[in-house]
Parts: sequence; structure tokens; C-alpha cells
Amino acid sequence: MAYKSILTILTEPKEVAPVLDAAVAFAEASQAHLEVLCLGIDRTQTGYYFAGATALMHEETILQAQSEAQAIEAEARQFLARSAISWGIEGMVAQSASIAGLVARRARFADLVILPKPYGKDQYADAPVIAESAMFHGNVPVVILAEEAALTATPARVVIAWNESPEAMTAVRHAMPLLKAATEVDICIIAPERHSPDVADPGAELSRMLARHGVKVSVSILAQTLPRVSEMIARHVADTDADLLVMGAYGHSRFREAILGGATRNMLEHAEVPVVMAH
Repeated sequence: MAYKSILTILTEPKEVAPVLDAAVAFAEASQAHLEVLCLGIDRTQTGYYFAGATALMHEETILQAQSEAQAIEAEARQFLARSAISWGIEGMVAQSASIAGLVARRARFADLVILPKPYGKDQYADAPVIAESAMFHGNVPVVILAEEAALTATPARVVIAWNESPEAMTAVRHAMPLLKAATEVDICIIAPERHSPDVADPGAELSRMLARHGVKVSVSILAQTLPRVSEMIARHVADTDADLLVMGAYGHSRFREAILGGATRNMLEHAEVPVVMAH
């Protein structure tokens, strides 16, 4: 399946240029339609103000969120007007508590969602919620951008973080257009005895499946020599000079509807190349 409907969500003016630069180029190369959702977020929690102040302060924060949404949309429209792709744009205001449902509904009808890195300096708590909602509840693959590397629809080298899990398999299936376009695809398996101790040739079945799609594939089996699996993956991505990482997204439901698991979060925090994730 090709990516023909791409969604990106902007919540900060500083995200407009870098995110749209990547999304527009990817949509153009994929001959896809790009939908842009510009969100102004009211991050207040009503009910925590002194008596009589809630209504006034809530109105002020709503107006501020509206102003932010309009500013993001105006800048995005200027950017998109210079492109030759098919695109649509909408500005909306939402409270923090309603973002998850809103994003899930929009993401459900996209083939791919492109988002900025959800963790980092000066990032609001809403950024991880947007990524999580698209993956866990929108059931759509998400590309998390990296500041250090550009996103391309025709990557030269791709690393698949493979551990036999349903999440990893889902990510591989969703990333198939990129894997087929790549010059080299490396299946990276770390400590295979943890995942499938009864399998004599780890990665062989996935390798055969990908080869039938015309993917040029190799397998790297690595012992875990660093404390975290995410550190091993990041080092392998750097060692192979990869342009893209494909991996499953893992989470649990303890404090929110979806919280990215430790390995997923660590990977996103430190990723130096774009990451395709799915759950």
C-alpha cells in the first residue's frame, strides 16, 4: 500500500517550517495529499482558580489558544501555497483533556502521520499525547522526525528493530513502501534468545518475507552490551549510517489512556534519524 493520505499536526509556531518542510517533500515524492491540523491548545485545568476567577481566566486562555491556532494556520498556509502538492488545512482550538480523542479521529483516516519529536527541551506535555493517540487509538503509523536527519520517501539505508513482537510486525507492514524503496534494509536483532529461544535462525522468516517484496535485506544479530536496548539500536543505526529506523511502539495504560513504554520513549528522546512507529 502506498501512502496517499498524510496527516501532520502543528501545535507550535516553531514547528511549522521544519515539520512542513519534511511533510511537503514526502507528500510530493509519494504523490500524496497532505492534511494539516493546526491546534491551539488551552492547557488550563478549570476548577483550580480562586472563587469567581475561573470563567474569566478560562475565557482568556481560550482566546489565547484561538490566537495561537490562527497564527499557526496563517504561517502554514503561506508555506503550503508555495508547494505544488494537494493539501488541506484546518485550525482548531482544543483543551488538553480532549486532544487524545480529536487526534485519534483525524489519524484514523490517514495512511501516515508525520510529527515532530515529542520529547525535548521546551516541549509541552501535549506532544507525547498527540503521538500516542495517533499510534495507539488512531491505529496509524507515525513518523517521528529528527532534527539531525531529513525524512525521505526513498531512504538509502533502513534499520528494522526486530524482536518477533506483533508491534514490530505491524510497523514492518506499515513501512513496506519505504522498505521497498530503500537501497538496503537491515533487520537488527538484539539478544535473540530473549524473544525466540526456540528459533534456530532469528530473522530468517522476516527476511524471506521482505525479499519476496523485492526488499534488499540483511540480518544483524547483536549481543546486548549496553544497559538499554534503545541504546543498542541507536548505536547500530549510527554504525550502519542508516537514514530511517522502523520499530514497534510499546505502551501501557497506567495513568493515561496510553503511555509510551520505556524503550519507546528512550528511543524517541535520543533518535538521530526519523523513526517509523506503529502499534
